[in-house]
Amino acid sequence: MYDVIVVGSGAAGMTAALCTAQHGLRTLVVEKAAHFGGSTARSGGGVWVPNNPVLAAAGVQDTPEDAATYLAHIAGDVPAELREAFLDAGPAMLAFVCARTPLRFRWVRGYPDYYPEAPGGRPHGRSVEPVPMKADVLGDELQHLEPPYVPTPAGIVITQVDYRWLTLAARHPRGVLTAAKLFAQRFRPGRRLAMGQALAAGLRAGLTASGVEVRLNTAVTDLHVENGRVAGVRVGEELLRARDVVLASGGFEHNERLRKQHQDVGAEWTVGARANTGDGIEAGVRAGAAVGLLDDAWWGPTVPLPRGPFFLLAERALPGCVLVDGSGRRFVNEAAPYIDVVKAMTERTWLVFDQTYRNRYPFAGFPPRRPLPRRWNEVVLSAPTLDELAAKADLPGLVETVARFNTFAGADPDFHRGDSAYDRYYGDPRVRPNPCLAPLLKPPFHAARIVPGDLGTKGGLRTDRAARVLRENGSVIDGLYAAGNVSAFVMGRTYAGAGATLGPAMTFGYLAGLDISSHHHRGGTS
Repeated sequence: MYDVIVVGSGAAGMTAALCTAQHGLRTLVVEKAAHFGGSTARSGGGVWVPNNPVLAAAGVQDTPEDAATYLAHIAGDVPAELREAFLDAGPAMLAFVCARTPLRFRWVRGYPDYYPEAPGGRPHGRSVEPVPMKADVLGDELQHLEPPYVPTPAGIVITQVDYRWLTLAARHPRGVLTAAKLFAQRFRPGRRLAMGQALAAGLRAGLTASGVEVRLNTAVTDLHVENGRVAGVRVGEELLRARDVVLASGGFEHNERLRKQHQDVGAEWTVGARANTGDGIEAGVRAGAAVGLLDDAWWGPTVPLPRGPFFLLAERALPGCVLVDGSGRRFVNEAAPYIDVVKAMTERTWLVFDQTYRNRYPFAGFPPRRPLPRRWNEVVLSAPTLDELAAKADLPGLVETVARFNTFAGADPDFHRGDSAYDRYYGDPRVRPNPCLAPLLKPPFHAARIVPGDLGTKGGLRTDRAARVLRENGSVIDGLYAAGNVSAFVMGRTYAGAGATLGPAMTFGYLAGLDISSHHHRGGTS
């Protein structure tokens, strides 16, 4: 008999388990996959939490009022109590994690909120990321850490700040210095972890220090309900009893059936962890839970490469490219937040760029100047002229579109690319006056197929401000909590900034842990 069973070992689940364990509760984490960390370990590791102590220590000015104004403006469709709970508890959650794990965080300097010009937005950003840490903090558990989404060369760790400047290694002195710094890491003894790898590892090290058992290869098949109260989980034929259960098992991005049912897309273009098949959501529904946002995801324009989907970040904002639909017409600000770009996409989308762009910038992880791999030929088309490229990709309006785009002298009157501080973050500062705009002139010309990929789904079980799962009538399902992508997310249909997946996920995991600990110590039930 456990006090608490947490289903899932991503950031939400491990934060919840860390909280309950620190309050003296016997806590078990069960993980379906053979590795711990889930999509957290595959991520950039950013954490978006306004007014947190790391920002304060860095001298970043923020206020609760501005943060509340910002979230109300961009996510006004989300119940106010959820937004308030996140903003109230987020700073305490981050302080708690720093106190109970080897994790340390630093401000991602200058990375704007995704809507920095909105009321309460911050052009210099609120995102923090883990400081790289030694891998030996995990001991033998290192072999069980979920691998990163994009592997880096042996001995090299890349932070979010590094990533920005690496895209400019062929263009900017700071990019050159960043590349040199990273190369020098290869001669440093011992392995180090950064981004999502560091976040997952640090939380797991905290669980080890707190005596929390983590069982891998343990798939929950259903919730156990007694007298209308969730009282444990079923793992195959085995029943594991607990006074409370926290579902933190991720979304349903790898469930083809659910994706077709709710989103009309398949599962082949997601970069979320493969174990995320919606098991927790479906178990919650069987227990009577209400759901929301099942038609939404953490969308992003993605190149469907033969090796797997590649989620585009900087590539769209860099000068010398345009996004066009099946008619060859622009339809969006290419540098806009990735969730917005996908929501504007049509059935056929291409990123078109010239050879100057290829000579200056990496594309989909491939270095500049070098010819793109031949195995990409069905995904990236090339031609010596725009007319030939238009014919090859069946983009009848492309030549006219590029001709108009090439007349833009520092401003984009059609879609305002480069107007926002967010657009300019991934631009090229050597291109002036607009770091996101340059004409497409130099042959050959290239067109990369773009599909609606995602970092994971963001819809699931509805919860209250304590992360307790709700029924359709608003009543609480006793003994059941949810946090992270298994829940209907506090961001609603938007995306506040880098780390607005992990920051709220960890915060609601923390709130679940606090509520469970409170009623256990009172001797009651949830």
